[in-house]
Amino acid sequence: MSFFGFGQSAEIDIYLDGQESRKTAEVKMEDNKKERLLLYYDGETVSGKVNISLKKAGSKLEHQGIKIEFIGQIELFYDRGNHHEFTSLVKELARPGEMIANTSYPFEFSCVEKPYEVYTGVNVKLRYFLKVTVVRRLQDIYKELDIAVHTLSSYPDINNSIKMEVGIEDCLHIEFEYNKSKYHLKDVIIGKIYFLLVRIKIKHMEIAIIKRETTGSGQNIYHENDTIAKYEIMDGAPVRGESIPIRVFLAGYELTPTMRDINKKFSVKYFLNLVLMDTEDRRYFKQQEITLWRKGEKTRKANLQSPLVATHLVNSDADRAPKPEEVPVLEDGAVNEISEGIQNMTREQGDGETQKAPQTHE
Repeated sequence: MSFFGFGQSAEIDIYLDGQESRKTAEVKMEDNKKERLLLYYDGETVSGKVNISLKKAGSKLEHQGIKIEFIGQIELFYDRGNHHEFTSLVKELARPGEMIANTSYPFEFSCVEKPYEVYTGVNVKLRYFLKVTVVRRLQDIYKELDIAVHTLSSYPDINNSIKMEVGIEDCLHIEFEYNKSKYHLKDVIIGKIYFLLVRIKIKHMEIAIIKRETTGSGQNIYHENDTIAKYEIMDGAPVRGESIPIRVFLAGYELTPTMRDINKKFSVKYFLNLVLMDTEDRRYFKQQEITLWRKGEKTRKANLQSPLVATHLVNSDADRAPKPEEVPVLEDGAVNEISEGIQNMTREQGDGETQKAPQTHE
């Protein structure tokens, strides 16, 4: 309601060209709700019209100008007072004056750059939106409209498989292989676990997809791990020479492309976490980073990735047997931090201590 001429005396509506036929994307919002937003890509023109309607017939609206902005913004939830804008474009719709009737203003942001994908995480939010402002002396009238932006990647020319041998001296020695190191969001992870040496009583094995969100820098860096999916791939004790297949379908999960140092504010990485548990409930695990990327639908049929190639695997037990100098060693009481790129199997003990053995070879 407007008192003494103050308050919202007009309504703003933003209409985007082709919005009836444009694709939409489901976007997670801060309150964990999801909204379907019109979908755009980098370099696409954003155009339409702004309709401003007077709430009361016969009234008039004095203003100091009307403008529309296209904004790309990153908000860190622990620093909500500061919004970091990486894209900011402004178009003037009307000069200062007086509006006496409902008016429509066309606008166009031609070939606008949209370098990052929309994202809402635990500590950070990246959004694109249009903002219309009717500038007034006492109180501005404004309206915001969010859009979704997806970043597409081309199919990687080099997509090597991931193959490692890891273990604990005189206890456990396994070889695992994943068919690729880069996966599109609708892809399938295919792999195999091969047991070279088993001298501990393993009762359970699972694989998980973990998303790690990193915000801040230096001493003010924050890591948030989220388990996206978890699969049991073995129940029971394996024997030497046994092979366990892995097949994980990514299409059914809420995944984003891997994001590295986005505007120097945050990163999102994904890991495959292989976990084995023995009969004494000790956990042995190994994390391996993978790269996720979004594939354009138009090229889906043209660029099909072949499944796991059998020739990548070593077939004979003789070839698989580790050489004496390559057997991994775990010293008693060795305690280290888990960090990216450490190629070994890690054991979590019941008292929370972490022990690790170096990897034999990749």
